[in-house]
Parts: sequence; structure tokens; C-alpha cells
Amino acid sequence: MFPSSMVFRDDYFIRRPLIVHTVILYAWITHRQGRIHHAKQRKGYLQAAAKDYTLLETVPPFERPYKEHKVCLKWSLEHAWKLQSNRIPQCLYETDAVEILSFPYASSGEMAGIVKKFGEFKNRELETIRKRQIGYPIFTVSIWLYLLDYCKKPLCGLLYFIDSEEMYGTPAVFLTDEGYIHIQMHLVKGGDLAVKTSFRLPLREWLRLDLSVNGGQIEICSVEKNLNSRRHQSFTFREDFFYDDTSGYFALGGSSYASGIEGYFGPVKYYRLNCLGTRKISNLFYNKEIMERIELYYNKCADIQSTASVYGFELRQEEGKSRMILFSFASGLHENYYLEMNEKYGGNIKKCKASLWGKELRDKYEELFKELQDTDLQKDAALETGRRIFEKVAQNLSRSDGLRYINSSVLSLMDSSCCGYHRASYILAVIFEIGLGVPVDPNQGLLYSLIAAQGGDRLALISLGYKHYQGIDGYPHNLEMSYAYYSDAAVKTPRDHQHAEGDQAFVEVIRLEDDNLLKAQTKENGDLFMWLKYEATRGNAAAQQRLGQMLFWGQQGVEKNPEAAVEWYAKGALETEDPVSLYDFSIVLFKGQGVQKDRRLALHLMRKAAAKGLPQAMNGLGWYYHHFRKDYAKATKYWLKAEAMGSPDASFNLGVLYLDGVYPEAPGRNH
Repeated sequence: MFPSSMVFRDDYFIRRPLIVHTVILYAWITHRQGRIHHAKQRKGYLQAAAKDYTLLETVPPFERPYKEHKVCLKWSLEHAWKLQSNRIPQCLYETDAVEILSFPYASSGEMAGIVKKFGEFKNRELETIRKRQIGYPIFTVSIWLYLLDYCKKPLCGLLYFIDSEEMYGTPAVFLTDEGYIHIQMHLVKGGDLAVKTSFRLPLREWLRLDLSVNGGQIEICSVEKNLNSRRHQSFTFREDFFYDDTSGYFALGGSSYASGIEGYFGPVKYYRLNCLGTRKISNLFYNKEIMERIELYYNKCADIQSTASVYGFELRQEEGKSRMILFSFASGLHENYYLEMNEKYGGNIKKCKASLWGKELRDKYEELFKELQDTDLQKDAALETGRRIFEKVAQNLSRSDGLRYINSSVLSLMDSSCCGYHRASYILAVIFEIGLGVPVDPNQGLLYSLIAAQGGDRLALISLGYKHYQGIDGYPHNLEMSYAYYSDAAVKTPRDHQHAEGDQAFVEVIRLEDDNLLKAQTKENGDLFMWLKYEATRGNAAAQQRLGQMLFWGQQGVEKNPEAAVEWYAKGALETEDPVSLYDFSIVLFKGQGVQKDRRLALHLMRKAAAKGLPQAMNGLGWYYHHFRKDYAKATKYWLKAEAMGSPDASFNLGVLYLDGVYPEAPGRNH
């Protein structure tokens, strides 16, 4: 006898009938008498004198008959049941195809990306299938990609599953530093299995990556945007993979476990219960215009960047030749080709070299070539050129009649953006979105917003995060994307506190309602700054410290100037021997920020600051002996002293080292 939940449909008593997919009825005759135990049934069937089996036809729950229960219901309950018994039940519409992403997402290569969680199916049949496939995964993932570069590290994230124990699950798809695809699967018996494709993904062109899994059969395919040509590879395994997409979350791009790719994600579709071939996958790029604009932008910018880079390389070559000229002259070798070149062109090598480029190219990028002749080419020529172009445009636009020349300014900003200076990209996004002196162009605004965010511009990241959070300006309301952009900015912000290079150095929280904070904002010609400078000149150590910090980090509205900041650090350290100034000056000497690196003097000054009782300096000495001298005993000694002085950083360093077992734990201590 089968249970009622398998035979009858649901009613007032049978609440959740079982869904049965397959029923096999076995019958056999044996010579043995008595009841056969369950454990011996299989053996009895094989040794039977006569045996047979048949496949029973299963009936869906809603086609089964009602059961006549021999129970009397109250009139009210019976009436309620009759009211709903004649209704035609309908299954909730639910599909296993899920759009993880439907809007372009800019990935800057940081440890931040889109997080997506999946729950159980509401449809009982789909949920039953999902549970049955936990030990035999059947699914498909389709991802649109535009790669700008391969990984800076051995692996960076495309799409991977993090399980409930914070470990990589099934699937885990990564990009390698050489452009190959690394696929990792978690086994039922524990452990992981990984494979790598024999083909590489192309750079700077849109492609669709399709991953199909059917048990131990894995197929991966890279399809071009026209969906015609493709690269394909299959892998077959005898192992059983464990796959439960409800016991954790998917990460698209970066996370706290892996860096993301450098490029863009297009639509991402996930078929939770089906293994589909590439031709059966329906994952269209809805906004084809933005796809084409991204390609056009990078094609154009490749021209500009190569021009700037090659130009810079050529000029550096000429500078090297100039040094050889001086060497030849000092050696008395007058008959020298380079000496002849120097006599002929003198100090005009930069101008001479500019004439090597064709007139058509020079006319096309007139502003670019003008800046290249004045750029310090010991730095990144393209980026430095972009910065200089942006500063000139900003200066022109800030004039009273600046908007009269908005068209030429926009063209210059485009050149600056192409050179990799993405503050210009963000300004262009704002100009096109609001129509500042140009027609409103939402797609062009979206293009430059994505480019600026991919380049790591903090304002662009925060702007995109806000727009997706609010669902405004044509951006879809998407909390996962909003979180991805905000977390990207959050990952970068602590790094800005540690590095003085670049234009985005320090983040300050200033409330417009706080009058005291607003009054503290100053500039180099402001009263507060001039007063601090006056006091610092008179030898006030506190003023020297504050002035150095403001100039080094660009705080309180003061323009960042590491070189000037170092002068005040040095003045406070060498003249007043203030412990904080000694420590600050030693740090910039260690790192070579705004001053030539001098580790010996830095160590001397840090020891002086430590001798004066500064906990940070004592912690710094521990850091020095740990990282540079590898003298772990001395590092521990200094960190213990710093901890006794109240340094939380020293306590943290000691705790990590003791947990890792690097040093023996001090008697009677528990970090």
C-alpha cells in the first residue's frame, strides 16, 4: 500500500502530497517460506525461480482523485472546504533562468564586485529537481566580457561561489595572468578539482563566455559578439561534484577573496537546472549602443596612448644619446655622430623629434602634441600629458566666459581621458548627462561614467553607486551593483591614506551644518594657513606638525605638496627635535616620499623618537626589524615595548605573529 500523500491529491487533511517521478514494481517467486527481510530482498530477487518488474505510470498531484476520509467535519469546516475544492489550482510561475546582471558593470580590478544570493525554488517540482542535482550538477552560466588587460596576480575573479564555510564551491571560474580560464569544482568527497583552458581570451573586444556543466562533463566556449566564431573546449571527469547554490553566495568580479578583472561585464545569465549548448543560450546584450561605444572609445584611445608612449620613448632615447654625447666629449672623442647631432640641434631635441610624426596625426591630436613637448617624460608620458591637459581645461572653464569655449574644452577632456586621466572622464560624464553647453546624451554620459569608474575615479564610483541605489537617470535600481561600486570606493580609500602619490590622497568627512569644520577649511592664502605658517616659522612644533600634515595629504582645502610638507617635517625634526616630527620625517625618508630615500637617517631619527617615548616610533622600529632585517627577536622586543606604551598596532602585530606561530608566545601572555 502506498501512502495517501503519494496516491491522492491535497485536501483538508493531506496538505503536501509527494511528487513521484518514477515507480518500479518488482515481483518474484522463491522456494523459501516466510517473510524475507529487507536486507535480503535484493539477493532474493536475483536468486528467484521466477521474477518480473514493470514501470508504473505516475500521476501528477493535481490529477489524482480526492480521498474519502471517514471523518465527520464541523459544518463550518466542511463549508470552507467546499468553497475552495472546486477551484482550479495553478502552479506559481517560476523559471530556473536568472539574470544575475542585465546592465554594464565596470570592474577596476579591485577586491570588490557584485554579490548575488539564491534561495530555494518556490515551485516544489523545481526545488525537488534542484535537491536531486546536488551530487550531480546540471547548470549553465553565460557571461559577456570586455577585457582591458589580464590579471596582475596569478588569478582574478570572473564568477565563483563561496559556500557557507567561506570556501570556494562549485563553480569557481577565474582568469589567469596569461589570459586562460581556470575552472575549479568542489568534490562530494571533499577537496577541489581544477582545469585550465588551452585557449586564451582576447583583449579589447566583446566576447561571451559560456560554461555548461552536466555531471562530470564540463564545456566552456568563448563566442565573439557576432555569435559566429568561437573557441571551445570540453573536460570529462569521473569524480562527483558537490553543487548547492543556496548554501552561500555568488561573487561576480572581485571580493575579499580575489581581485576582479580589469574591464567590463555585460549581461550575465545563470540557468540553475539546465545544461545548454551555446546555440540554445539566450543571453542578448540589450544595450548594443553602449557596447559599440566602449569599443570605439578604446580603439581611439589606443591610438592616442601609443602616440604618447612612443613619443616619450623616443625622447628618452634622445636624452640617453645626449648623455652619451657628454661622455664622448669628456673622453676626447670629438668625431662622434651624437656630438654632431648635439651641435646641429643643441637643446632642441624635443622639438626636433616632434617633426618625425606625420602632419595628419599632429593636426588630429594638436593639443596632445603641444603638451607632449612640455611633459616630464621621466614619468608616465600618457598619464602626465592627460593631467596637464585637464588642468588647462579646468583653468579655462573656471573663467567667467569659460562656457563659451565648451566645445573645444570637451575635445581636450576627451584627449585627457584617453591618456588615462579619469578625472576628465568623470567630468565628461557630468557634462553629457546634464547637457552643460552640449546636447544631453545619456549614452555618452553612461560611457564616460563607466570608463571613469573602471579607471578608479572615486567620484565616479560613488556616483554610480548612488544612481543604482536610487534607480535614477535611467540606471536600474540594483542594490547589488550599488554595493559593488560603493565597496570599490571603500577598498581604495584606506590605501589613499597610506600613499601620497596621485591626486586623490585623503578623504575627509565634513558636514555642511558643522560651522567649526567649515571655518577650518582654508587655502594657502587663507588666514588659518598663514597663521600656522607664521607659528611654524617661529619654531612652534605643533604648528610645524599640522602644516606638514596639511601639505602632505592635501587636507582642509590645501593643495597637496609633499615636497613642501617634507621641509616642515625636517624643520620640526632637526631644529626642535619634536618626537612626532622626528617620526613623520623618518617615515617619509623610509619611503622616499617628497624626498630622496635615506634608510640610515630614517632609522636614526626613528630611534630618537622612540627614545623620547613615542609609541608609534617604537612600533615602527619593530616593523623595520621584522620586514628589512628579518631580526624577529628584536622586532618582538620593540613591539612589546610599544604595546606597553599603549600602541594598539603593536598589540595587533604581536597577536598575528603569535597566532601564526612565528615567535614563541611570551610567558604569561595571551594575545
